[in-house]
Amino acid sequence: MYKIGFDNELYLSKQSEAILERVAQFNDKLYLEFGGKLSFDYHAHRVLPGYDPNVKLRLLQHLKDQIEVIFCVCAADLENGRIRGDFGITYETATLKAIDDLTDWDIETTAVVINRFSDEAVAKRLMAKVRQQQIPVYTQPYIDGYPTDVDKIVSSAGYGRYPYIPTSKPIVIVTGAGPGSGKMSTCLAQMYHDHQQGRRSGYAKFETFPIWDLPVDHPVNVAYEAATADLGDQNMVDPFHLAAYGVTAINYNRDVESFPILNSLLERIVGEDKSMLYYKSPTDMGVNRASAGIVDDGVVREAARQEIIRRFFRYRWEYLGAVGSQEAVERTEELMKRVGVTPTDRATVSPARQAAQEAEETGKGNKGLYCGAALELPDGALVTGKNSPLLHAASAAILNGVKHLAGIPDDIHLLPELMVSNVAKLKAQVLGSRSASLNVEEVLIALGISAATNPAAEAAVQMLSRLRDRDMHLTHVPSSGDQSGLRDLGLIFTTDAQPTSHGYFFLRS
Repeated sequence: MYKIGFDNELYLSKQSEAILERVAQFNDKLYLEFGGKLSFDYHAHRVLPGYDPNVKLRLLQHLKDQIEVIFCVCAADLENGRIRGDFGITYETATLKAIDDLTDWDIETTAVVINRFSDEAVAKRLMAKVRQQQIPVYTQPYIDGYPTDVDKIVSSAGYGRYPYIPTSKPIVIVTGAGPGSGKMSTCLAQMYHDHQQGRRSGYAKFETFPIWDLPVDHPVNVAYEAATADLGDQNMVDPFHLAAYGVTAINYNRDVESFPILNSLLERIVGEDKSMLYYKSPTDMGVNRASAGIVDDGVVREAARQEIIRRFFRYRWEYLGAVGSQEAVERTEELMKRVGVTPTDRATVSPARQAAQEAEETGKGNKGLYCGAALELPDGALVTGKNSPLLHAASAAILNGVKHLAGIPDDIHLLPELMVSNVAKLKAQVLGSRSASLNVEEVLIALGISAATNPAAEAAVQMLSRLRDRDMHLTHVPSSGDQSGLRDLGLIFTTDAQPTSHGYFFLRS
């Protein structure tokens, strides 16, 4: 059964209070760097069961009369086609989607900033699209010597080259498409221009992880290390905070390492106004109150352990596909040991592998190409699926899962065999697909059509929403149609990433 470990309302109350307290310390003008994902934060949702993936948007909506939003993206990330992994979309699309998400929540985007701009084609295309929505776009050049050459950065040759973005609200949320989007430099450049013109303003950071007042080895904080294993982030006791206050606080290595430089930049920006300098540690800069929402520590600990396993499978999949590093895989293996889990502690792993083995033992030829899938249902039951000439393994597992939830006997068919075989024939003979069997996306469409005339299929369709946030494991690389369908259902899936053919390329259909 799905257990709740996090209270959104309690969190919203404490988090709003902390932000308002901070803005009051800066003469009612605060540039608040929003780290992590502004919307659809599924990492937080997985490690803090009960956490609303859009709770940050709820927070902004709650403070709507006092905030405005600046969205940042790096020109190089746009040009290189960098992908946001949770949605499989480029940073260009992610930027446009974020603006749409804010609009849906009745929150306006004040400006979009293209950081380290050097006339890149994709950046100019994005600029044109954003300006069509009547949103101002600003570009920032690269500053030689950034971030260590403090004298140059805080001068007319540094931040002085950045355009000033007019804002009118007391809280300016500065967020971005991902790490390295230029959020901090935008905040500090705005402060530079403010203080040059005699206006006082301040800077603070809002990042959910690591949670500063949880122990360094708490699984929730270790799960953050797993989420950033490809970047090499490590949690550590903030030595500046410990020295200043005698209090143990948790931060991560990059923030700790950069604190002296960041503090030097802030000192240079505010000049003689020493009343603005009260940060004694990187933890001081943060306004995170996520721990206030944790209402069941045992539940979040177990959820975080499961997330570390999930990350291991994700990095291994990327490594086998030549888009990830072996170091990230090895790092997550060490993190699993640290919290006392193994890959098979994910309940769906062994049943999926057993299903693939049984399919191979009963099949003919094609050794190693039989696929298995296992799905954990809300009542704790585990159902499996195997690939066949008509269905992908994941498709079969989903059909078996909704039948179980709807109480439909195994011998009742949800999809007419003639419909499935005709779609398979279309794929093979007309579309030229090497995999004629139906992927998850295609099965969902077929199930919706069948529901119009088949009461059992209609009952099964009603059960699909109950699959959200459930775990699934696959033995083989999921096709693009499988991945899309699984994401749409909200399933949390992992894979052993075995190839689906003996050829060099993985099947994608």
